[in-house]
Amino acid sequence: MVVLAASIVSKSGKVLVSRQFVDMSRIRIEGLLAAFPKLVGTGKQHTYVETENVRYVYQPIEALYLLLVTNKQSNILEDLETLRLLSKLVPEYSLSLDEEGIGRTAFELIFAFDEVMSLGHKENVTVAQVKQYCEMESHEEKLHKLVRQSKINETKDVMKRKASEIDKSKIEKSRGDKGGFKGLQGMGSGRLESSFGEMSISSSGSGFGSGSAFGLSTDVDSFSTKPKGRPPSSVSAPSKGLGMQLGKTQRTNQFLESLKAEGEVILEDVQPKAAASKLAAAPLTDPITLTVEEKINVTLKRDGGMSNFDLQGTLSLQILNQEDGLIQVQIETGGNPGILFKTHPNINKELFNSESILSLKDPNRPFPTGQAGDAAGVGLLKWRMQSTDESMVPLSINCWPSVSGNETYVSIEYEASSMFDLRNVVVSVPLPALREAPNVRQIDGEWRYDSRNSILEWSIVLIDNSNRSGSMEFVVPPVDASAFFPISVQFSATSTFSVLKVVNILPLKGGPPPKFSQRTQLITENYQVV
Repeated sequence: MVVLAASIVSKSGKVLVSRQFVDMSRIRIEGLLAAFPKLVGTGKQHTYVETENVRYVYQPIEALYLLLVTNKQSNILEDLETLRLLSKLVPEYSLSLDEEGIGRTAFELIFAFDEVMSLGHKENVTVAQVKQYCEMESHEEKLHKLVRQSKINETKDVMKRKASEIDKSKIEKSRGDKGGFKGLQGMGSGRLESSFGEMSISSSGSGFGSGSAFGLSTDVDSFSTKPKGRPPSSVSAPSKGLGMQLGKTQRTNQFLESLKAEGEVILEDVQPKAAASKLAAAPLTDPITLTVEEKINVTLKRDGGMSNFDLQGTLSLQILNQEDGLIQVQIETGGNPGILFKTHPNINKELFNSESILSLKDPNRPFPTGQAGDAAGVGLLKWRMQSTDESMVPLSINCWPSVSGNETYVSIEYEASSMFDLRNVVVSVPLPALREAPNVRQIDGEWRYDSRNSILEWSIVLIDNSNRSGSMEFVVPPVDASAFFPISVQFSATSTFSVLKVVNILPLKGGPPPKFSQRTQLITENYQVV
């Protein structure tokens, strides 16, 4: 059973709320919902309508329709049960069942729909459970708020006590003689200003700075952040003498340590230049650079087989100096019959088909030049390959989840083709929401758990002839096998399917051929196991 979307539409066909549970474009869902009012007949008692591709299961709610769009293989009895549960939830969140009332509570309805269905499958919940989940009451949050309010109240009490001490000290000073007054004033004025300049409320509720700095000057603006009689530079730089300093560094480190314990990756500012140099591409040093890049899109089935294989490649040219623009590029293709090449409109197509030479139609016109930072260059040639042969896949992934008692054992293995040496391989496995990181029992490579997105990442730096196959095994609480899909894969390689190679650069103005370099890479664009 797969529910594609749950929607609330008016009888005129206006969409008020729609929640999609599978990957589908906006144009398609809008088309499906727009066709529904035309399919509903008048005077019929049926609660569903079927088309060639989908089934509409609906229920009238006053002047609206509560609608489920499912595939035709879905169990209609379970769909009707889901529809009845949703029909009970809608009045719970929207008091007025009209367009205005639904619009005001649209997000609340979407959140409730998400609790009822997950990835198109109905969850075993009741109306009361859905309301409880949406309220998201947390005992820890309430406790945190109470502790914070107690700290605020304690700080206010300290403020009142300090204020009364200041008033008492002013009365005592007014009774003292002038000599003693001046002596005290000379001793404490600077300390008082420093204390007020640095005064702050600590997280433990301990209050203000040192009490010895209070009541020693008659001209003080309470809670002033800019001390009088000091240069402006002293405002931004706190004095080193008196006043209370906060333990910010210690609390920040504790916060970072807690995030690391939860599996988050903390990027600290350590050697930023070295990190930036790894990410930056190598600068162009040769006068002419040709880049061969292929992007692969593969969709593998979890039970075996392949539903999509699409490869798109480009050959781009980058010239640093304008005087090197009058050239021809001679290439060799790998002779793969499944690859279809297409030249740029300004390229001489007949010369390419006969001699595999890329040249402009106007031989007196030079190729455009680009800056060193322009990594894209000028596109000369494109090609595409589609296949249904599963042996063409560079990397295949098999996932075997099995439930044993109160645990789910998941074994994932990869098999790499001998055609390529794959670099920086990352296999991302979605997991259900977990309180702790999964228990990884065995792995060929490294692993990292992204707790925020609930994804387990399996990384292998290099796959070559020494490790064409590998596996990983981890344990999580019991969950449905579909929760581990779709699995996403990323990698790169320095060889390509087309085996395209630049043989020579032919100058049109005579002289020796200019120096050139070739870059070749194969990268993944959308590589999944569904």
